[in-house]
Amino acid sequence: MSEDRPPYPPFTREAALRKVQAAEDAWNTRDPHRVASAYTPDSLWRNRDTFVRGREEIVAFLARKWERELDYALRKSLWAFEGDRIAVRFQYEWHDAAGRWWRSYGNELWEFDDRGLMRRREASIDDVAITEADRRIHGPRPRGEHGADIPLR
Repeated sequence: MSEDRPPYPPFTREAALRKVQAAEDAWNTRDPHRVASAYTPDSLWRNRDTFVRGREEIVAFLARKWERELDYALRKSLWAFEGDRIAVRFQYEWHDAAGRWWRSYGNELWEFDDRGLMRRREASIDDVAITEADRRIHGPRPRGEHGADIPLR
């Protein structure tokens, strides 16, 4: 099986948008193995205050995440790109085991290798309590809505 993940750097705007949408689609599956396969075997992550290295740790991290963050649904938006790097802003909604809903806001910095695999990911994330009535993200984007920006509030 090929380890390549087109599109490859250096990124054009169209290629960066495809990369962002592919990441959103993968994360919305909530399949840790599928998500981890887009990263280099020795990928480095900073996610909030947690540091992760390699696919095995990514899989374990994501499995724990989605055990806590129930009904997780994500939107990503391209912020900037240059060469082999992409900056993304995102929001996702989820509820905890007690039924409290949250919207998590964040920014990610991505760096890719020449095969299109992400070798570095840095994520800063803040959680805001919301009511279920305030939800606006209900699962993956409808087909054809890809690439739409996400509102700030």
